[in-house]
Amino acid sequence: MSDIIHLLPDSVANQIAAGEVIQRPASVIKELVENAIDADAQNIHVLVTDAGKTSIQVIDDGKGMSETDARLSFERHATSKIRQAADLFALRTMGFRGEALASIAAVAQVELKTRPESEELGTKLVIAGSQVESQEAVSCSKGSNFSVKNLFFNVPARRKFLKANSTELSNILAEFERIALVHPEVAFSLYSNDSELFNLPVSQLRQRILAIFGKKLNQQLLNIEVNTTMVKISGYVAKPETARKKGAHQYFFVNGRYMRHPYFHKAVMEAYEQLIPTGEQISYFIYFNVDPANIDVNIHPTKTEIKFENEQAIWQILSASVKESLGKFSAIPSIDFDTEDMPDIPAFEEKMSSEPPKIHYNTDYNPFKVSAGGGGGGSYSRSKVEWEDLYGGLTKASKMNNPQPEPEMDWEDSSIGGQPTFVEEKMETVTSAASSTLYASEPVIEKGNQHLQFKGRFILTSVKSGLMLIDQHRAHIRVLFDRYMVQIQQKQGVSQGVLFPEILQLPASEAAVLQSIMDDLSAVGFDLSNLGGGSYAINGIPSGIEGLNPVELVRNMLHTAMEKGSDVKEEIQSILALTLARAAAIVYGQVLSNEEMVSLVDNLFACPSPNYTPDGKTVLTTIKEEDIERLFK
Repeated sequence: MSDIIHLLPDSVANQIAAGEVIQRPASVIKELVENAIDADAQNIHVLVTDAGKTSIQVIDDGKGMSETDARLSFERHATSKIRQAADLFALRTMGFRGEALASIAAVAQVELKTRPESEELGTKLVIAGSQVESQEAVSCSKGSNFSVKNLFFNVPARRKFLKANSTELSNILAEFERIALVHPEVAFSLYSNDSELFNLPVSQLRQRILAIFGKKLNQQLLNIEVNTTMVKISGYVAKPETARKKGAHQYFFVNGRYMRHPYFHKAVMEAYEQLIPTGEQISYFIYFNVDPANIDVNIHPTKTEIKFENEQAIWQILSASVKESLGKFSAIPSIDFDTEDMPDIPAFEEKMSSEPPKIHYNTDYNPFKVSAGGGGGGSYSRSKVEWEDLYGGLTKASKMNNPQPEPEMDWEDSSIGGQPTFVEEKMETVTSAASSTLYASEPVIEKGNQHLQFKGRFILTSVKSGLMLIDQHRAHIRVLFDRYMVQIQQKQGVSQGVLFPEILQLPASEAAVLQSIMDDLSAVGFDLSNLGGGSYAINGIPSGIEGLNPVELVRNMLHTAMEKGSDVKEEIQSILALTLARAAAIVYGQVLSNEEMVSLVDNLFACPSPNYTPDGKTVLTTIKEEDIERLFK
């Protein structure tokens, strides 16, 4: 038998390894910018074209590299950060594996210009698909200038799976923001297609946060600071009133590195447990400084999942520090024993005399005396009539809601209003057979039938097969979704102008996504104008949603679109339509008149798919007539 196992060529091995390290253009920027920070750069400029698909350029004024170092830096596992295994437990640099440049060069065309301060001439290196095409001396500035073009040019399958430019740019901005947040001592700039997105000068941490996420955040941040022998924690948490369902800015950093840590996130959220509604999130920017020997950053290719040696103890310290910050800034109500500002209440002395209160009354008033004009009797009779009318109405309502059982119930002639409340005991989802009944030639809903509302949630109506229950909120979502989809596709949305435009402030990553869905928002009825700097004025809203907060509504649609990350135009439109329909739909507990119920039911059955909401939830169910009869046997 011949041998079948062989070593892969370096170029193939590098492509395989690149799949772990370089997943999208944002990964390239992350690796190159982190290398620049490790090189002690004070100014870092990032330029991207077509969201990094065409080109990525990272320029820094760091230490630069010699000719030998420049060539060796593109070899796998070549690094200046560590020399032995023990160095892994004393890491203070961002990179250490020596895989980033080799992985980038394996799947892109790379040009490097670099010069250390001690040399007059620098080095220019051109590599494509792990193959060195040229190396020569060149005149260039101190530091390094990486140009990465045509990412995944030799891996078409990987390039095909890149998302739309708006999505990839959003990922680039997210990575850029994470690095900029943890290094306020470094100046950053970011350009996309020659348009400036960020220009961040050297600043304090708080100013860096405001420069990225907007000055509105300034009044919302509370400082946290704790220093123990185990860990030093610093940063900011937001006030409870700023909590939101989506879009909270949540960042953990350890030793200058961004990380995700669900366990520590739970510690922060538990501190807010009694202060914010369930399901809402709070913004925080929290920085940990620990001994490198007590953490392991080498458990994930992206180095964002980090293991702590004393996680439980740090959890308790973090939770206590957040609670202390909330209490210190009066975010949590507390008992104040300071009497300095208390009102001056005179002390009671036994010698002090006090007069009893005077009671004023009419000594001539006789409640049984009838006036000459019969006013007293008239008042009594009028009051009696009013009480009788009041209780008479209640009696009638009671009879309607609790009818007396008849000796013999005729199910064919009885109305729905006389049905007992057994609907919660027997419910059967509409099957395909019942579904076919909905599309029968004769109407399913019996003509002249009176709809009833149950528990402010369900609409009850009689159908030929029995009793139908319709979820009013889901039914309205179904109706509105179909309506908004037609408006988006046909661009027929009706806009209602607002008297005072609402201002929407977004970070650059969210503003980039908003630009990509602006046409769809306009088609459904939103009128937005770009004010620059991530600010947008909402001048008009879709007709029929006047009672909603337009800023939160747009923000919610934006965050939903970002979470889904879809590039298919129809899917993005569906996301917007569904988010808007959920916000505008009638809520549970809202009392509907019979006319409103009739209109809702008619509109529901005019929909192509009335049985389910757009996300697959059941809208209506039926209780068959034979099941109802069986309950009375």
